[in-house]
Amino acid sequence: MSQPDKTAVKTYLIELQERICAALNAVDEGTGFARDAWSREEGEKLGGGGVSRVMCDGAVIEQGGVNFSHVTGNRLPPSASAHRPELAGRRFEAMGLSLVIHPRNPYVPTSHANVRFFIAESADEPPVWWFGGGFDLTPYYGNEEDCRHWHQVARTACTPFGDELYPRFKQWCDNYFYLRHREEPRGIGGLFFDDLNEGGFEHCFALMRSVGDHYLSAYLPIVERRKAHPYGERQRDFQLYRRGRYVEFNLVYDRGTLFGLQSGGRTESILMSLPPLVKWRYNWSPDPGSEEAELYQLYLKPREWLADSEPA
Repeated sequence: MSQPDKTAVKTYLIELQERICAALNAVDEGTGFARDAWSREEGEKLGGGGVSRVMCDGAVIEQGGVNFSHVTGNRLPPSASAHRPELAGRRFEAMGLSLVIHPRNPYVPTSHANVRFFIAESADEPPVWWFGGGFDLTPYYGNEEDCRHWHQVARTACTPFGDELYPRFKQWCDNYFYLRHREEPRGIGGLFFDDLNEGGFEHCFALMRSVGDHYLSAYLPIVERRKAHPYGERQRDFQLYRRGRYVEFNLVYDRGTLFGLQSGGRTESILMSLPPLVKWRYNWSPDPGSEEAELYQLYLKPREWLADSEPA
């Protein structure tokens, strides 16, 4: 079985960050991503470092972050070790690229993507490692064309690795990005996988790269189609209300957020996923038959977006 190559993974993640930031800069046509490199001594908290790339108040992207991190530690936090007791006492490294884009226009969906690698090592045992990742889409105003395109690219990313992967990772994504206290999905899903080490390092690394490489082709056409769509105060108000669901998921359920905060990670980088403006409203629901109600009725439901375009 091929041995894990940490250097190759890190090199890829840094390159992917540059590529994604350059493409999103071109779409936004102005503001650009500020670069914030950081590092810390290990001590009682996570060691290592990373580069946070954040755009604030852009023409198209109201706020977005594309963050690379490579952290190290001697003891896993409870959120990571509870279901993997064999990792107790091992030194670990976690590296990944995580991004969240919150557009200004309510007709442009929020997008999230993450690709990551984890390895735990000890002197007397083989390393324990796995990959994780995926991407998902959170529209505020649903659009069939956009949702089908998103899932078509998701399937394309998985196809070279087996026809069974897209349905498996799609279902995993639907199950994961679900607000149980609301009985409501966060968005229309995409791909999610974790603890991947089947088939050896090279196979898993190639799959992770395919997911990372397909994010831009999934998202950019949607942004280009919708970024100039006219909107008013009503649409903006609904966007801010629905952003509240995003905040709830990230602070209550998201594994990466919980891992980072419980292990003493860098708070600014961890919480860059939160939107700049958000609203909560008590016991509110949209008017029946409205464009806002359509989101709940047609899009925030389990759907097989490619059911009528499955390959023969």
